[in-house]
Amino acid sequence: MNITFFNSKAYDQQFFTEANRDYEHQLKFLEVPLNEHTAVLAKGSEAVCIFVNDLANAPVLHLLKEAGIKLIALRCAGYNNVDLKAAAELGLKVVRVPAYSPYAVAEHTLALILALNRKTHRAYNRVREGNFALNGLMGFDLHGRTVGIIGLGKIGLVTARILKGFGCRVLGYDIRNNEEAIQIGIEFTDLDSVYAHSDIISLHCPLTPQTYHLINEEAIGKMKAGVMLINTSRGAIIDTQAVIKGLKSEKIKYLGLDVYEEEGDLFFEDLSNKVIQDDVFMRLLSFNNVLITGHQAFFTTDALQSIAHVTLQNITDFEQGNDLTNEVLP
Repeated sequence: MNITFFNSKAYDQQFFTEANRDYEHQLKFLEVPLNEHTAVLAKGSEAVCIFVNDLANAPVLHLLKEAGIKLIALRCAGYNNVDLKAAAELGLKVVRVPAYSPYAVAEHTLALILALNRKTHRAYNRVREGNFALNGLMGFDLHGRTVGIIGLGKIGLVTARILKGFGCRVLGYDIRNNEEAIQIGIEFTDLDSVYAHSDIISLHCPLTPQTYHLINEEAIGKMKAGVMLINTSRGAIIDTQAVIKGLKSEKIKYLGLDVYEEEGDLFFEDLSNKVIQDDVFMRLLSFNNVLITGHQAFFTTDALQSIAHVTLQNITDFEQGNDLTNEVLP
């Protein structure tokens, strides 16, 4: 099939080109994101491949349909940027990569926890300047601490396993019970108990109407004083303004983010020579107990190889009329 890739970077081209040797599709890579102004660029293709910050709302989907597109292939797990109802009405199929490497995201979660706790990012800069003083760098033992995990899918479960290896007590909340979680030793509980008893809270749930701004002023008020909050899932699960209030009041003592609610205008681009216009984001950066990475938790060779193969297999299944095991339905 002819496939147009939107929002593609050099690494996308590398891994998809290598994987495509097994599938022999025709790939066209575009750097521009998908939106109402760029959808016309898909003309001549039968499928588009998009990422987390591409816009696939009803108007864009109508334009894609007019351009001859039959399939929307997401090269990610999340699909909150796609109007699934509109896609179904237009006869457009939507597929995704439900699991590429849960280890990549889980391990990055632990990297954020460890860096914030032991302040390695600050220590690195000090040592480069010849400052070997330890004042302000004190951390705590993870062993024996209580960690609450909200969302016990594949990533949440891998994160829990790693934390159990550190000797942590792990509380878990999910809308479904999970036999594997019980075997790991996760203590199922409700959200209020996760908030009240956790020294660290890590978010691993999808963005849905139910999880939008799940971490808001009310939720933060129920948390332990000095809590560490980590988000490697979706930015809009956190109400950023409420979190800033929590940081100012020192209710939240550590904040680690790999995602941000308004990241579409920031992440995946080099803005080092520009003035960032997002005042809320810049306010977050002003706190010395906040560590932000630019949606890189997924970014390992293992994950990118898996994403490329699963995406291209999804497209091949559609082309050959096979069952779409990774189809997303409204």
